[in-house]
This record gives sequence, C-alpha cells and structure tokens, in this order.
Amino acid sequence: MKRPRATSPPSISTPTKPPLSPPATPILKQKLHRTGAPKWFPLKLSHTELTLPLTFPTGQTFRWKQTGPIQYSGSIGPHLVSLRQRSGDDTVSYCVHCSTSPKSVELALLDFLNAEISLAELWSDFSKKDPRFGELAKHLRGARVLRQDPLECLMQFLCSSNNNIARITKMVDFVSSLGLHLGDVDGFEFHQFPSLDRLSKVSEEELRKAGFGYRAKYITGTVNALQSKPGGGNEWLLSLRKLDLHEVVAALCTLPGVGPKVAACIALFSLDQHSAIPVDTHVWQIATSYLLPDLVGTKLTTKLHGRVAEAFVIKYGEYAGWAQTLLFIAELPAQKALLQSFSQPINKLDKSAKRKKNDTTL
Repeated sequence: MKRPRATSPPSISTPTKPPLSPPATPILKQKLHRTGAPKWFPLKLSHTELTLPLTFPTGQTFRWKQTGPIQYSGSIGPHLVSLRQRSGDDTVSYCVHCSTSPKSVELALLDFLNAEISLAELWSDFSKKDPRFGELAKHLRGARVLRQDPLECLMQFLCSSNNNIARITKMVDFVSSLGLHLGDVDGFEFHQFPSLDRLSKVSEEELRKAGFGYRAKYITGTVNALQSKPGGGNEWLLSLRKLDLHEVVAALCTLPGVGPKVAACIALFSLDQHSAIPVDTHVWQIATSYLLPDLVGTKLTTKLHGRVAEAFVIKYGEYAGWAQTLLFIAELPAQKALLQSFSQPINKLDKSAKRKKNDTTL
C-alpha cells in the first residue's frame, strides 16, 4: 500500500444511484436538525494550530470535500459541518448544516481535530531536535493529525491498498453513500458513515460490481471479523486506543487486508498511537535522505520497515507520527512549489545532511 499523495482534494463525481439497497432502518430513526442558512462560529484553534489545506487533502481522510476557497466540509458522526479560514482572520470558523444535537458539534469537532494536542509545543520540540524540521515548520504551520472514528478510518484505508487518490475517493464515496444522507454542500452529497450492521448487508459481489476489485473481499471479510468480536466490532476497535502500538498493529493485522502499513495509518489517524509511522516508498525516501543515509540506494523491504519507524521515534520521540506527517506533507507537489521561494536555507540544510552520510542526526 502506498500512502496516497495529493495536491488538493480530488474532484470526483460519485454514482448518483449506487446499486445497493437503502440504509438500514435503525439509522433512519435519528432525528436530524437542519440549520438552514449557515451561521459561522469561531473554533478555538488558531491558524498556527490548524491549517485546513495542510490537514484535509493530505491522505488522512477521503471523506472531506473542498467546498470553498479555504473551506472543507464533511461529516463527524451525525453532524454535517464546514470549516473555513479567511485571509486576515487568525481563527478557523465552523458552521453546522445538519446534526442530531447541534450543541454537541463543537466538542465533536475538537475531538476529531485532536485539539488537546498543542502543535506549537510539538513543533518547538521537533525543531530543537531537527533544524530541517524547524525550517519547514515555519512555512507549513497547522498540519494536524486527525482523530477519526476507527471504523471509518479502517474502511477508508482498506480502499487505499495499492490505489490512487481518484479511485480511493470513488470507493470511499460509494461506501459512505450507504449511510444516512445528511445534506448537500456546494454540489457534494454527504452521509453519516454506515454502521457495521449496514455494511454487513453488502455482498462481495455488489462491491466488485461497484469497482472495488480484490478489495471487496477484504471489506466483507473485515466486517464479518469485526461482527464476531465479543462486545461488538466498534467496541473492540475503540479498545485498541488503550493498548501499546505493537499490540495495536498486531491486532489490526488479524483483519483481512490489513498489513503493517495500513495498520500504522489506522493507528495514527484514529487510535491515539502518536508514534505510529506508516512506512511506504515516500516515507522511505524521507528516511534515507535525512535519518538513515547509510541506506541510500537500497530497496525498501519488510525487514527495514521496523528500522525506519524506529529511526523516526529515536529522532522525534513519542509523537514521531506527527513529525513524519509534516515531513510527508512537505514532499507533496503543492507544498514543494510553495517552499521554492524559501528554498535557500532548506537546500543548505539538505546539502549538509547529504555530506554527513555517516551521521543519523541533522
């Protein structure tokens, strides 16, 4: 599985009538409150703590859509919300389009955005350990790691295996369309993510017809495996937040279609495993360029995954996954273009790193 790279949220048209039955009745029993004309409220996160283009179109989630110049919309549980940033405004604002409980939306948003974790403190700590990180962080502030619902995150990354952004988004939109329709924003349809019970009613054949290919068996197999867990699959997934990283990865790898790389993505983006490092070819290039120069020119193997992850943790500590996320984002084409105007000090650091091939620190 290659961790997807994107410059902006893909514009993908979803099937208007998926060849699947309507959502299960229990979902439809929810009482939704539609708010009419959007009213915007300030969120307690400044732009240095949350920059929307550095958080949403970066491969963490495929369910949020760009619905304005610097505006992204998506669902968090039964809440359909939009987030936006305006030039000259230091804060991020949000509006609620639809919800079962509008008063609880802000708390749900802050939880989803991992708001308890201070980026300013993390970036300061990482910058002391790594001068290159400090230079990048000056221009790429506000790149957060999300705290998604584990089932939602798991299903998205099952779709991502050996796939591209456009196709992943189509698949995720298809799965999402099985949930309760919450509303439309800027021409995009939004749904509450379907429950395990709803997903269990979808056959492998239906998913294959929808273009999922071999991933169809992973989704149906994982849904069946989760349903067999004592106490239920959702409870089992949430319980992983209390375990150590190696236990989480081992548990996730018992599910069909989940290998170490997919497990690390799920662990980092939904299970509070802040030191998880999803190792793919892009992260491998970052690691060999700046952390493991003695491995330049060698091929990434399964045996080397652990060494790469360990190198990030040694360098950045218990929140290494957050540091790796910013370094990954810095390699995206759009961000590389942005950094061109600041390239001199960064290039000097890059050349210095290459000269010190026998030194694993910068």
